[in-house]
Parts: sequence; C-alpha cells; structure tokens
Amino acid sequence: MRRAEGAREYLDGRVPPADLAATLADIDHLNAWFGGHALSLGRVRRVAAITPRRRALRLVDVGGGDGDFARRVARWAHRAGRRVRVLVIDSDEATVRLAAKACAAYPEITVVRGDACALPCASNAADVVHAGLTLHHLEPDAAVAALREMRRICRGRLVVNDLARTPLALGLVWLATHVLPMHPMSRHDGPLSVRRAYAPVELRALFRAAGVTGAILTSYPWLGRILVEAA
Repeated sequence: MRRAEGAREYLDGRVPPADLAATLADIDHLNAWFGGHALSLGRVRRVAAITPRRRALRLVDVGGGDGDFARRVARWAHRAGRRVRVLVIDSDEATVRLAAKACAAYPEITVVRGDACALPCASNAADVVHAGLTLHHLEPDAAVAALREMRRICRGRLVVNDLARTPLALGLVWLATHVLPMHPMSRHDGPLSVRRAYAPVELRALFRAAGVTGAILTSYPWLGRILVEAA
C-alpha cells in the first residue's frame, strides 16, 4: 500500500469547534479502547522506574491534541506517588484551547501552542518526549525536522507511537470508525490516517535522516500500531 502523500485530513485544516471536540474525543476513545495509550504509558513507566523519585519526571507530548494522554500520565502518577511535569504542545490554536480547558484541573500539565519542527523547549529538557498519532500528519521533510527537534529536547527516551500502514490496520480502523458511533470527520480521517502513516522501512529512514541513532521499532499488527523508541 503506497503512502497517501499530500492527502489532507479534516484535522489538518480549520474545523468548527464542536466538530473538532467531537473528533478529538473519538481519537481519545479509540486510543483507550484499542491500546494506543497503553503502549505509550508503558514506555513512560519504564523511564519513571529509572528516574530518581526525588525529582519530577518531565514529559513533552508533541501534537498532544486535547491532552487526553497527558491526563492519563497525570492520573497514573497520582496513583504511583510520582511527581510529573507534562508539557502538551500542539500547533492548532483551537485544539490548544480545548486542551487547556480539559487539563485545567491538573496543575502538573501545561498546554502551549507550538510547531513540532521548532519546539519551544530547551535542549535536554525532557525525560520522555512522546508523539502519538502525530508523525503521519507530516510529510517527510517536516517529519525529519520534527524528529530532530524531539531528539534535541530529549535527555531520556523518545517515543513515537503511530499507525501501521497495512491492509489489516486499514480494515480495523475503517470498521471501528463506521460501526462504532463516530463523528463523520472521524470516519473520513481514520482510514486516511492509516494510508498516510509511514511503513517501518520509511520510519527507519526518517530517524536516520534526523540523526536519531539506535531507534528500536516494534510492530503491533493486531492493534494496527508501530512504536519506535530511541534512548
């Protein structure tokens, strides 16, 4: 299956606030139901296990949407008795407003507007830099620039969690977005997201071009996911 290069999802443009909130909620539900968040949270917990408890674990979530993953990290930290500081970065102004409102009850979460290719963070600022369902929105040159920036601000582990571009993943996402009660935007964007995702060989090439060495790629075919980690 060839990558749908240049295709645009509704979320890549200006979306009415109600529609934006609905489709972001659909993404949150799919991540929760089909294990996307669990895969990423498992990596965060591994980093926490080797991070001194006397200081807060610092996480930057690039393309963090409405902050659902950030809130999950915060709730896990509460249960585990860990201090965390989470920075959610998204390029869309309306999405940032939604995230700020949704995360208002979590003082450990900060939401800012920013470009993945020019992250508003100091070098080596984060123990974990996470990008969930973000990379497929970027064409190759921008994806390389974003990975380079994520590597720059990361002193610990870089985690990229995205869709697998396979017929199985396409079928699973199409089925989920058409059988479950989903917003029409989600029914359009979900399958297109799979077609825009990067294949393993393409991801490895992007990481190499960004100068990110030692990346480990793990496929989860029944979840339709690929997760790449770099220390």
